Amino acid sequence: MPFTCSDCGKGFPRSCQLKLHQRVHTSKKQFTCSNCGKEFNSSSQLKVHERVHTGERPFTCSDCGKRFTRPSYLRKHRSVHTLEKPFTCSDCGKGFTQSSDLLRHQSVHTGEWLLTCSSCGKGFSSLSALHRHQSVHTGKGLFTCSDCGKGFNRLSELKIHQRIHSGERPFTCSDCGKRFTWSSHLYRHQRLHSGERPFTCSVCGKGFARTSHLRRHESTHSVKKPFTCSDCGKGFSQSSDLLTHQSVHTGEWLFTCSDCGKGCISSSQLKAHQRVHTGEKPFTCSDCGKRFTQSSSLQTHLRVHTGERPFSCSECKKRFSRLSELTTHYQVHSEDKF
Repeated sequence: MPFTCSDCGKGFPRSCQLKLHQRVHTSKKQFTCSNCGKEFNSSSQLKVHERVHTGERPFTCSDCGKRFTRPSYLRKHRSVHTLEKPFTCSDCGKGFTQSSDLLRHQSVHTGEWLLTCSSCGKGFSSLSALHRHQSVHTGKGLFTCSDCGKGFNRLSELKIHQRIHSGERPFTCSDCGKRFTWSSHLYRHQRLHSGERPFTCSVCGKGFARTSHLRRHESTHSVKKPFTCSDCGKGFSQSSDLLTHQSVHTGEWLFTCSDCGKGCISSSQLKAHQRVHTGEKPFTCSDCGKRFTQSSSLQTHLRVHTGERPFSCSECKKRFSRLSELTTHYQVHSEDKF
């Protein structure tokens, strides 16, 4: 390398890169954030940081639509879809999507931590983990909430937390106007309107809008149902499902419609039912503009445009877009047998 740092010996191919690096030693940070006062060595670092305040996420995943503030975050995320883990640990064979993740992992085998707490000697694999730990010794984070006294290591984390007290919801859905405290909740909500279901079951191919919904569904294939109803013996994979089911025996509904008194077993079921009274149809077909009260109805309708027929007859292999159509069709075969 033609340009070498006189302080640490690190080499660089260009003089401009050396000058930028030397600010690490001189502590000269010329670029300051107007929102929180944090300083940076370059204008590009400041520009990336400002997205914390603006909520801008210019880098979009072409597979699921999730957005990111940095291209490096997008590249790391894409491995979720490709399942590529090119960096492998030579000790245990575990694969990683990023070389930095592999480097942090290797400390498990070597016992040599990249960073050490000066107060207690505890080792950490990342700077962020060390900063979070140091609040144990100081008794508070760098930034403290004036409402509840909770401490945070970053000003951006404090500002996000304060929305709990202020009730601020800066992220608005352009389709229905619903507001959200966090941008991640808005992105997740928008899938209700688009019908997007990026998380797919590897066993049956069924798609879901949330990873939590996918995990819950996958338990139906694993046959593990540790929660059992004491009344009828039916098993459930989730304790919440058992609680919901028990209303069948007790007759006590968890949620009741204030308009007509109808009982519902979940808050989501109640919300869907209340649209009968309000006439609200929040789910819109992007192809023809037709609106629906439930996302499941939109999913069924979309097959009109895509031509998808996921339900197949085991007798003659004829395919149908709806399960009810397949059930009706089976009567043709049952009549032929008599």
